[in-house]
Amino acid sequence: MTESEIKSTAIGKIVDVTVHPLVLLSVADHYHRVARGTRKRAVGVLLGTVSRGSIDATNSFAVPFEEDSRNPAVFYLDHNYLENMLGMFRKVSAKERVVG
Repeated sequence: MTESEIKSTAIGKIVDVTVHPLVLLSVADHYHRVARGTRKRAVGVLLGTVSRGSIDATNSFAVPFEEDSRNPAVFYLDHNYLENMLGMFRKVSAKERVVG
């Protein structure tokens, strides 16, 4: 099985994606604060729900990370921060899951 077949089997066929305005604003703000005018990347997590072939991205948050200056394919995520943020978001909305 290829990677795309595995993903398709695991979550079904996705036919619709809805991104809420708050998510777009949050992503644009993070990019402008961190990577605007540079070749750096901005990393974050999309939260929402998946049902009947539809992804609904309702929330997001930025994830701090550093790239290796010698090899941009190597980067370091703050896993503790990621887990803490996921835990706090689950307290507010238990139905939201990581969708991207």
